[in-house]
Amino acid sequence: MDHPKTLGALKASGYLSRSLKEELRENLIKKLSHKEKVFDGILGFDDTVLPDIERAILSRHNILLLGLRGQAKTRLARLLVHLLDEYMPIVAGSELNDDPLNPMSRYAIDLIAEKGDETPVEWIHRNSRYVEKLATPDVSVADLIGDVDPIKAATLKLPYSDERVIHFGLVPRAHRSIFVINELPDLQARIQVSLFNILQEGDIQIRGFKLRLPLDIQFVFTANPEDYTNRGSIITPLKDRIESQILTHYPKTIEIARQITLQEASLPQAQKEGVEVPDLHQILLETISFEARESEFIDEKSGVSARLSISAYENLISAAERRMLINGESKTTVRIIDFWGVVPAITGKVELVYEGEQEGPYVVAMNLMGRAIKRMFLDHFPDPDALRRGQEKDPYGTVRAWFSGGNTVDLLNDASDADYQAALDKVSGLRKLAKEFTEVEGDELYLYMELILHGLSESNVINKDTLESSLTFRDILASMLDEDDLFEDN
Repeated sequence: MDHPKTLGALKASGYLSRSLKEELRENLIKKLSHKEKVFDGILGFDDTVLPDIERAILSRHNILLLGLRGQAKTRLARLLVHLLDEYMPIVAGSELNDDPLNPMSRYAIDLIAEKGDETPVEWIHRNSRYVEKLATPDVSVADLIGDVDPIKAATLKLPYSDERVIHFGLVPRAHRSIFVINELPDLQARIQVSLFNILQEGDIQIRGFKLRLPLDIQFVFTANPEDYTNRGSIITPLKDRIESQILTHYPKTIEIARQITLQEASLPQAQKEGVEVPDLHQILLETISFEARESEFIDEKSGVSARLSISAYENLISAAERRMLINGESKTTVRIIDFWGVVPAITGKVELVYEGEQEGPYVVAMNLMGRAIKRMFLDHFPDPDALRRGQEKDPYGTVRAWFSGGNTVDLLNDASDADYQAALDKVSGLRKLAKEFTEVEGDELYLYMELILHGLSESNVINKDTLESSLTFRDILASMLDEDDLFEDN
């Protein structure tokens, strides 16, 4: 499409100016009317956050997204760009995106006065109409609003009283654009004050210049809830001027969390082709994050980011890929023992409370995995604790007896698929038990056989010894006797 290149041609084309918020509103109305997806790639917010954002846009409100880390706040803000017109006309050379039909800056006004309908017009893409700033304590008023530029004054030989010596900050340069400030509480209070007039009146002041710049900006702020952060807070007058405050949240179901992880994980093609991640293990991975958000060792006010699951998923597949490469295999399937490879993803994504610090990050990560494994185990198999109370016949009798006979089973981190299956096959009654409660066949059965061993260990039916490169399952009484012998020797 050929766009008008001069002011006269723009007028002749019938182009009409409209405010940015009207532009967003009208384009949203079109998408909703045509049943088009507005926020592509956002999962789990369909009935909560997204309707609130759409209502805010229809109301022409500035927006504050409140939520813990890893709740897609910044992504939501960036997707608003798709509600802008694809191209927008500006006065050529304008640093403030001046509307040719409604110029604002001294530069644009003077240029139009000089050239009239021959004033050159440029068209900028909507991607250029998005400005994002991370709030940090060192952000200044000059960064956001602007300041007098001595170099410009000297170059142009202008006195400081001439407004052409002003160097505009990010906010004026975001005229007719979406402006996002991430982590708003980190912005110093005196800097937050500088935003008052912009939000309420749409104008700014720079170093005493009596400027009346009717800025047209869609503001989107993101922040952790005030009570959840020790770094700072949003001052009340500023919060009062932000019309819509919308709460985000973590995925409410395992299935939604799983979809997010699969969508966001960055995997090389070789991993996608060589490593299979069964549904059982995908669900187990997400269960770890859910357990973390409920753990007494983790600071709930800090939150557990969705990035934990994403990083853990990538680590999990890499652990299986490494094992596959060591054994010269072309394909493999993730095992529960591979989850020990996700510990670095967990320890780096959680904030521990005092009790958690006492336990240590590694112990907390292992505790989370243990609780997640037990929950998965109880979703598929009877609860051994209930069986101990004599409520049901014990289906684990043959497995218990095998371990009581002094037998042990070793699962090596880097064992080949053949060795892994052989180790599980030697446990009497394990295969039959897995088939009885899962009705799966073939290689998939080994996934549940391994789950039974881990589940019985977490239920204190058998003992699990963790070494650097292997797990050993044995009778729990035999393990206790071994410890007694060790104390006697000492």
